Amino acid sequence: MASSSEVSNPAARSKLVLASASPRRLALLQQAGIEPDALLPADVDETPLKNESAKELAKRLARSKAEVARKVARTREDLKNSYILSADTVVVVGKRVLPKAEVVDEAAGCLRLLSGRQHRVYTSVCLITPKDTVRERFVETRVRFKRLSRDEFERYLASGEWRGKAGGYAIQGLAGTFVVKLVGSYTNVVGLPLYESVALLDGEGYPVRFSWLDAA
Repeated sequence: MASSSEVSNPAARSKLVLASASPRRLALLQQAGIEPDALLPADVDETPLKNESAKELAKRLARSKAEVARKVARTREDLKNSYILSADTVVVVGKRVLPKAEVVDEAAGCLRLLSGRQHRVYTSVCLITPKDTVRERFVETRVRFKRLSRDEFERYLASGEWRGKAGGYAIQGLAGTFVVKLVGSYTNVVGLPLYESVALLDGEGYPVRFSWLDAA
């Protein structure tokens, strides 16, 4: 809970850095009334290591992103005592990790694998506190797609909505019409499990409800 000094003096409020350029992650935090003070996206190699599982990959990348952002934030006077929040989302069919589709062939390959099947979405969330304590949460959601018709397949590819999305789709967009069943966190599939992320911040003393009085 925010202290009285934080309420009366916004400048005294603990600061938050989001180690991501994802507009979806930012929008989810804003939905919870949390406005990061800075965005410090971390450019890390997301290539899976040899024999690395999807879960291990998500955890490693989330922590790597947080650590890269921390190095930058700690050199800035305005952010040196900030919280650092990062996440990495991985889409898996069987044991196969699907790429973040950047070209149409990648997106087409993802859709063929997802069509009519269940897949899993893993997100690892990493929080580094101002005291450099590291806290992590891992979330799994199971999603089943309908069997896509040729028209659905071709029109979704033509939409371009898949670009840059893990697994080649965005559940909060057109692809939401493909989802037959979802078990677990919806916001996890969007890219940031909101309950777990807010719980991490709240548990480590970040004033997550600081702006709620202004929301009405």
